[in-house]
Amino acid sequence: MQTLLLSLEGEQSRQELLAALQLRDRKHFADAYLLPALINGLIKMTIPDKPNSRLQQYRRTAAGRARLKALKSPPASQTHQPSR
Repeated sequence: MQTLLLSLEGEQSRQELLAALQLRDRKHFADAYLLPALINGLIKMTIPDKPNSRLQQYRRTAAGRARLKALKSPPASQTHQPSR
């Protein structure tokens, strides 16, 4: 899911995400990346009423943006603190 969050820019289609992740197998992509991210509320569909629409795209949710921010920031234990 982290790789998907890092690759997702704005709104993107399934094909664009497959290309960004350099994957070819749509089923593997759906099972390993797309569905877990949707279930965990990290991304959402732009047309939720029509999940199989050819126009369907995906975008990060607030939770996804927060997770991405946490991924990009260094852990608190690695931040430099001046010695006394």
